[in-house]
Amino acid sequence: MKGNKSSDIMAKGLLFLTVAIIFLFITLFTISGGFMKKKYLNPWSKEYFENYSDPRIRLAARGILAASGHNMQPWTLRFDSTDSMSFYLYANRERITKEVDPEYRQMMISQGTFLEYVLVAGEKEGWNVKIKLFPNGEYDEGNLLQSMDTLPVAKITLKSAQHEDTPLYNAMYMPDTNRMPYWDHELSPYEISSLESVSETSDISIKVYKELSDRSYITSYVMKSATTEAGVPRVMEETNTIFRPNEHQKNQYRYGFSVEGQGTSGLMKPVLQGMLTIFPSLNSGKSASQNFIKSTLTSVDNNPAYVMIVTQKNDRATQVRSGMIYSQLVLTGHTMGLAMQPLSQVLEEYPEMNRIYTEFKQKYAPEGGTIQMLFRTGFPKDRMPFSMRQDIMDFFVTK
Repeated sequence: MKGNKSSDIMAKGLLFLTVAIIFLFITLFTISGGFMKKKYLNPWSKEYFENYSDPRIRLAARGILAASGHNMQPWTLRFDSTDSMSFYLYANRERITKEVDPEYRQMMISQGTFLEYVLVAGEKEGWNVKIKLFPNGEYDEGNLLQSMDTLPVAKITLKSAQHEDTPLYNAMYMPDTNRMPYWDHELSPYEISSLESVSETSDISIKVYKELSDRSYITSYVMKSATTEAGVPRVMEETNTIFRPNEHQKNQYRYGFSVEGQGTSGLMKPVLQGMLTIFPSLNSGKSASQNFIKSTLTSVDNNPAYVMIVTQKNDRATQVRSGMIYSQLVLTGHTMGLAMQPLSQVLEEYPEMNRIYTEFKQKYAPEGGTIQMLFRTGFPKDRMPFSMRQDIMDFFVTK
């Protein structure tokens, strides 16, 4: 009798625990917005652009899939009032991340990533896309933010051309950044050559670093910069401000960071989102700093290769062109099964990072060049979830 009674108690306990776990999961799922439609993923559909007849909108709808610093999507688009086949790209000053990007270099690189995706989409649809950078003149660096409002980064003009099947097109529909661990498989000479030959101009060079000595050195500076950044409260607060902890906020803002950015998916996604919604402190202060350092270490552990984009000049047009080349690298890498992840901290230009940035630059750009991009590449162990994107018409303004 005692045995039966103990078994009954244990069975009831297990049933209660199971019910409690299910109830907790449903509660967290609901709080996280798990029943909401994920509108922020609509632009990733290959049919999304077909909702529009204007070729400018159709191409721009593919452009917004490009990578951007902190996923800020800092693009403003304006139609040319005198030419139905032209439109303008402006840098959106409302999307600056001034703490980590005080010189707005990352922001200008993000303009280029968009432009390259538009070019690839144009080839697919049978358009010759002509891009003229700073058609109305260069920015006034002494009055930079106002210049961003009044001077376009680029004029984009479409002319009818022959349809071309480009292998890069389908690669646009893959997540631009993969922060998951990579296999420690060495890149082949063909893969390295394919990446390093993307730049066809002498003033912008691409270098793949696969030797252990370089990888160890770069990894050490990536970790130094991550630790430094984690110790600067205003920088961490800026990142926390653009973090979207649940489906409600992701649908509301559709830009910035979310748990998917660290590769969280499946059942863990609503659980983590629910917890972060109830306890925001889990992603702020010391917890956020520790999580950032840990995730960076996970990213660079056993990393097979790093890549740098180095330019001779550092003017705004060169920064934009660097972004275009980065998009080419991302898409070219995707066609070979490679993933990319920018590691921007060591290149950031705020005071606390100055010593680390200077030492790193002296090592890899000793003749006065600028390292525009540092990123890791390799064959990912897991697929990365898609990140948020705004609706294409949110980028177009009529005034």
